[in-house]
Amino acid sequence: MTRKIAFVASDAPTAQSALEALTLRFGQVPEAEADVIVALGGDGFMLHTLHRTQNLDIPVYGMNRGTVGFLMNEYSEDDLPERLESAVEEVINPLSMRAESRDGKIHTALAINEVSLLRAGPQAAKLRISIDGRLRMQELVCDGALVATPAGSTAYNNSAHGPILPIGSDVLALTAVAAFRPRRWRGALLPKAAVVRFDVIEPDKRPVMADADSRWVEDVLWVEIKSEASISHRILFDPGHGLEERLLREQFT
Repeated sequence: MTRKIAFVASDAPTAQSALEALTLRFGQVPEAEADVIVALGGDGFMLHTLHRTQNLDIPVYGMNRGTVGFLMNEYSEDDLPERLESAVEEVINPLSMRAESRDGKIHTALAINEVSLLRAGPQAAKLRISIDGRLRMQELVCDGALVATPAGSTAYNNSAHGPILPIGSDVLALTAVAAFRPRRWRGALLPKAAVVRFDVIEPDKRPVMADADSRWVEDVLWVEIKSEASISHRILFDPGHGLEERLLREQFT
């Protein structure tokens, strides 16, 4: 059976030219009527597409028309129906972020990769860390800290020397960014069900911003992060090129 495809593309010229070629060849249907969404771009556009379509319960198959493309498959126009038919589905849950800014507003956001706290001034951030309501670290002096999902563990988390997590593992990575005190502390592995809270110490002197997949909140006082089990993102990969294989490759290159 031929799948009904909704093609979407980033603004990049290579993605737009691919969109034109693919829709001419395979047709186009509205997203709400599609069996699968094919996203053309890079990882950033893939994240945007997953967030935007999370209520549709339609799998997303990415083809790389960007740079890194960790969440994407290789681009090809010739055998797309066959590739979609044999694709392997990965299901991931995002993180939910709840944060209070200095003006008293409560902000919420979802993140497929990670939620990060970053210093927003010349002085290092000071953070207090609690897990499930229990104080675990009185003071972390650092450039920032983040909580990453397995899918996001190869992104910013990996750059900050955090662990790469297998897809399907019921853990989250809590990773420090340039920790000064405790010296060289890099973080911890947490159960997926854990609720992580960061409280900002001296927010006037040491302002901190929070970022959830490039949606940021300035001047936060505290941030709570947890895995959102009620939301599932369905991502399709070519056989042998899924997230498990990519995670393994990242650790041996």
